[in-house]
Amino acid sequence: MLRPVPVPWTNVYGLARTLLALGTLGTLAFSGTGTLFRPVATQGDYPICTGPMRAGVFCLAPENGLTATRWLCVLVLLVVASGWRPRWTALPHAWVSFSVFSGIAIADGGDQVTVVLSSLLALTALGDPRRWHWQALPEGAAPSRRRAVLVGATGLVLVRVQMSFLYFQSCVAKLPHAEWADGTAMWYWGHSLAFGAPGPLQPLVNPVLASPLGVALLTWVPLVIEIGLAASLLLAQRWRWRLFAAGVLFHLSIAVMMGLWSFALAMIGGLVVLCFPLGSHLHVTLPEAVRGIFGRGTAVPDLPAGTDDGAKREADTDDTEDEREPVRHASSARPSGPSAPAGTER
Repeated sequence: MLRPVPVPWTNVYGLARTLLALGTLGTLAFSGTGTLFRPVATQGDYPICTGPMRAGVFCLAPENGLTATRWLCVLVLLVVASGWRPRWTALPHAWVSFSVFSGIAIADGGDQVTVVLSSLLALTALGDPRRWHWQALPEGAAPSRRRAVLVGATGLVLVRVQMSFLYFQSCVAKLPHAEWADGTAMWYWGHSLAFGAPGPLQPLVNPVLASPLGVALLTWVPLVIEIGLAASLLLAQRWRWRLFAAGVLFHLSIAVMMGLWSFALAMIGGLVVLCFPLGSHLHVTLPEAVRGIFGRGTAVPDLPAGTDDGAKREADTDDTEDEREPVRHASSARPSGPSAPAGTER
């Protein structure tokens, strides 16, 4: 029997969109125009407006208008990150992401990941009827939008498959190199002038780099995390939560050590879609003082079982039944199915 298609328009996919937008926004807001657009040896002056790259917003900018265009893109990304009108901001987000990756001289892997993920998430966002991507979908809205639900869920599945292959390739591509195989690769990265630890962290990092065991762990643990995330779609949900936590810690460590914050935000945005159950909705429990200010509170995360293989509460080890709230699916106007609350490198 076929499972009902989970409604994709939740704040989980909204969180992924926000993280992707913030990564690109940081690149544009905290880098000067002269840094982003400058000559590159053997390539020429950026932006390079040839072939498909001519469609980038910076190639359409008037002469001496790159600074104004850059801040206009920042404004667009602020709106995307806020979550307002996902269906209206989906294509502008994808366009700005493509323009940054193809148009600036310092693009990195995070910009490339953002182009792919923002384009795939546009499939979901274009059918999103909500005013804000943080809101819950109104009761009864999904059954009247079955085609949009199917397209939106397909977009999320494609993101998950893309992230799985990305981590698989990232791990496997390192293995033929002797430095990764023998556990010394991070010694070279750690002593790199461009990507080594910043001054305040060197007293903490240098003793680890001086230890053979420390260097081996720094080299091999990321490989284990990457291959685990590559296989996460085949694992029970409780293992995905552990891999999600490991992946977030891994990418934040790269950001702190190497300064690759846009890359970290892009990858964590992809991890949200990869590791959270499809159709899950995340609620944040506010402190009592904050609830008093806003006049309302929220509940714990509502993560539907049955929308993802092995999705269930990590603490449910005694196989007892919990009372769960219903989750709407595209196949019925009535709530159906139980819900189970749940708790990359270049």
